[in-house]
Amino acid sequence: MSMNYTVVYGSVRSERQGIKAARFIINQIEARGHEVVFIDPLEYDLPLLDKMYKEYPQGEAPFDLEKIAEVFRRTDAFVFVTGEYNHVMPPALTNLINYFMNEYFWRPAAIVSYSNGSFGGVRAASHLRDMLGEVGLVSIPSTFPVIKIKEAFDEDGNALDPAYDRRVQRFLDELEWYANALREGRKAGVPYK
Repeated sequence: MSMNYTVVYGSVRSERQGIKAARFIINQIEARGHEVVFIDPLEYDLPLLDKMYKEYPQGEAPFDLEKIAEVFRRTDAFVFVTGEYNHVMPPALTNLINYFMNEYFWRPAAIVSYSNGSFGGVRAASHLRDMLGEVGLVSIPSTFPVIKIKEAFDEDGNALDPAYDRRVQRFLDELEWYANALREGRKAGVPYK
């Protein structure tokens, strides 16, 4: 059954490499027959957080916040793609996540992390998992670290090492299971909104 996925990317650097990992994960999700919306902080005018989306009176949130909120409300599963900047997530990703809360409740989140080194951004993924839980997302147990990002994918998001194509299947199987289970749970009713 087709579901709605949202892939949220974190980097706004001029020579960002992680965009290739985002394209890879989008390609893999679409190949499973799901709809994907890509949220790139470069495409939205989100200043440093002053007021969360929920703090605006209905119909008065800035246009870009309203657009993102509408996407998030339709989302069955999130994938956050994060680099590692001094052991944590990029500031643009943190800022974007913090604008929302209610839109995340009772939905699963998966983490794709990357770095140019041999750890694949796992330290940032660990911090991101804490943050995702705090805003109401259910972070799946597995993560998908990508090492040596410059050598992992081509510009279109095709894996240069076939191991990535194999590894991602189990990761996405897990996310899909959580997405199905939590979607059914939301239909049956949630403890609070």
